[in-house]
Amino acid sequence: MVASPAPAPRIVLSVSHYTRVRTKLSDATLLVAALNELGYPTVEVHDQPGQLFGYQGDLRPERADVIVRRKHIGPASNDLGFARQEDGSFEAIISGFDAHRHDTQWLDRLTQAYGYAAALRYARDHGYEVLTDTSEHDGTRRLTLRRVS
Repeated sequence: MVASPAPAPRIVLSVSHYTRVRTKLSDATLLVAALNELGYPTVEVHDQPGQLFGYQGDLRPERADVIVRRKHIGPASNDLGFARQEDGSFEAIISGFDAHRHDTQWLDRLTQAYGYAAALRYARDHGYEVLTDTSEHDGTRRLTLRRVS
């Protein structure tokens, strides 16, 4: 009896799945400021949506208007994107691999940082200066403003 040769090993490439999460964030400048505050100082803003890249540098079909490139997130990460929706809000595009880092709590912190950036811009645009800016251990942030005459 002749033995059959062993089957050739299969090479399986794993491609991260992207999850889309609707947000109420709608201002790209404030979104960039919020991402900066959360530790992403390099953020791209595109007039036309740009392609996202996977952890191996592979081009993904997902496109976004605001992008944090994978090299600024961590080793073996995928790009993080925010795509503008018809109503003007952004939808977060988060890879399954990075979901542990960019989870619901992270999105909550992003929303808080966005609100903080909005408050600072409002204060500046309406003639206020920030007297104090304190952060509490529970995540609360307090601003004391004074109108400059």
